[in-house]
Amino acid sequence: MTKTKDLHKAWSKDPTYRAEYDALEEGFTVMAAIAKARRRAGLSQAELARRMNTTQSTVARLESGRGQPSTRTLLRFAKATGHKLKISFQPVKGKAKS
Repeated sequence: MTKTKDLHKAWSKDPTYRAEYDALEEGFTVMAAIAKARRRAGLSQAELARRMNTTQSTVARLESGRGQPSTRTLLRFAKATGHKLKISFQPVKGKAKS
């Protein structure tokens, strides 16, 4: 049976696959940060949902990356977990300035 990491390595040679995969990286970063902040706050998904006045399934969707949370949702999440929301823009390596 072929392992996922082996498939990814092989497919990464395809520029189209690589570009699509790289485009997903930012979403992965956000979902990982959301899950990490909840765990750091010591909250279950259900507890966090109560604090955000939403459902556990909504919190699960945030952590799984399904959908794109609004800034308002991220602010509610930050408040419920005792965090401060910080959004920043980082220069892209290799991109020329216009």
